[in-house]
Amino acid sequence: MNEPAVDEARAWADLEAVLLALIRALEALGFIGRYLHPPELERLMTAVGDPDTALREARPRLAGWPDSLAGARDALGAAADEALLAFDDLRAASDMRAIFRALRHTPQALEAFYRLAPVLPPVSRYFLDPTARADPEAIARLDAAQPRDDTGVFHFDNQPGTRGGFSLYVPEYYSPDHPLPLVMALHGGSGHGRAFLWSWLAAARGQGAIVVAPTAAGGTWALAGDDVDTPKLLRILDFARGRYAVDPSRLLLTGMSDGGTFSYVSGLEAASPFTHLAPIAASFHPFLVEMADPGRLRGLPIHIVHGALDWMFDVEVARTARRVLAAAGAAVTYLEVDDLSHTYPREANRAILAWLTGS
Repeated sequence: MNEPAVDEARAWADLEAVLLALIRALEALGFIGRYLHPPELERLMTAVGDPDTALREARPRLAGWPDSLAGARDALGAAADEALLAFDDLRAASDMRAIFRALRHTPQALEAFYRLAPVLPPVSRYFLDPTARADPEAIARLDAAQPRDDTGVFHFDNQPGTRGGFSLYVPEYYSPDHPLPLVMALHGGSGHGRAFLWSWLAAARGQGAIVVAPTAAGGTWALAGDDVDTPKLLRILDFARGRYAVDPSRLLLTGMSDGGTFSYVSGLEAASPFTHLAPIAASFHPFLVEMADPGRLRGLPIHIVHGALDWMFDVEVARTARRVLAAAGAAVTYLEVDDLSHTYPREANRAILAWLTGS
């Protein structure tokens, strides 16, 4: 009669080992994703070591958990398996393309792991940026949030491998009485919104912002030919604003690489509803300013982030953007990151949100 209770107690004891190993593995994958630079790959992998070893050893402890813990078991198992696949593929990778493919397992691991955020405080803390983890008000706000069916992570026609859909995050403590800023975050070339959502979720969760992560209609954003993406972005924005209370003065269009470039292309249009732009690791040509409406540019807040080590778009591209945009009257904020290659600097998100909200 008491055996299930014994099994459950043993399962909870195993949880600590699996959880700790998984968090360490995910942190290591995040570190690789942030500091990935082709000439330094071997040194980077050496510095990270083998945190997956502890996860491989802990993973079998999930077997035999009672059905009462099936949700936690399945979420942890799925997250651990994706993280382990990422390390396997990283060690087998022979070129940068293979490395990027390997790192695609990371957002899939995060998506599975996030399912436990409402029930396990350590997981909830993990999905906050480091500053918010030490902020009692941010922690209390999340702890006090009641489960709702209109907050959290949602995907709309945005399964992996599909094009044209979008993913959405709404903070768990959202209230229609308090409009939130909205971040529309555009993935890089050949990327996917469902994966790119996780680049922004921790910062938005801690500081209070709605995040929309669309997927381009084609392999990348419409940087040439007919612009099939801007109308989709506007429809998605209308959808979000129709369902949630959004601050109309805090609408950010941002993106990484091709997504950052498209934030220029779309965001500089005279009729764009976005109040702020934040291109990251983006390409830029002065022609964009020559074609833009002067009234749109005048006073437009633009936050540029670029890495000094960027091997795809040399940092001089961003320096040129700063000069040309400022000369045209835009209110330019510029951040050049010395140790950043062509990767996404999640640590910049907090400052971008503070800039967006004026806090």
